[in-house]
Amino acid sequence: MVRKTTTEIRTNMRGGNGDVELEHILAASELNGHGRLYARIRLKPGCSIGYHQHIGDTEPYFILEGHGIFVDNDGSRTEVGPGDVCLIEVGQGHAIENNSSEDLVFMALIYNE
Repeated sequence: MVRKTTTEIRTNMRGGNGDVELEHILAASELNGHGRLYARIRLKPGCSIGYHQHIGDTEPYFILEGHGIFVDNDGSRTEVGPGDVCLIEVGQGHAIENNSSEDLVFMALIYNE
């Protein structure tokens, strides 16, 4: 089967700022109970995904384009850019912010513990 992706815009996602564009690669139903999100995510300048915790699942980010700030479970803030992998372990929290003048684009996969 071949199909197109679907795009969704979420405003103030997880308490963050602005709009988040999610280009869904697979629907939750296509992950066969193993997860709930596989998407390419775009944050425009000044936008963010607010701090949230993962209970029973995990979510790595793979940065494709742009630069931003990854907020880790311990509150540390790390600048990220293309090629960086941000790993959130089960039970941990995180956030991501685009504090640059260009779009921040990354892959996100939420899968079960």
